[in-house]
Amino acid sequence: MTRAITFNELRKIKDSLPDGSLHKIAEELGITVETVRNYFGGYNYKDGKSIGIHVEPGPDGGLVMLDDTAILDLALKHSQS
Repeated sequence: MTRAITFNELRKIKDSLPDGSLHKIAEELGITVETVRNYFGGYNYKDGKSIGIHVEPGPDGGLVMLDDTAILDLALKHSQS
């Protein structure tokens, strides 16, 4: 299911994560930590992959369309623990 979120909201979620959360998310999903970072706006495609995000310019950093919310769902879970 596709979900829309602003880029700034996505970065705020990433910034609210406790230390080590990106590594835990990567481990839980069987992907590299660089792929998780790319999901939150990183650009390391040498060591990580793009995971179904599409950014459209606009206010608040633009609109991000997420094709797969698995990383976001785990990030929200980790930010609440």
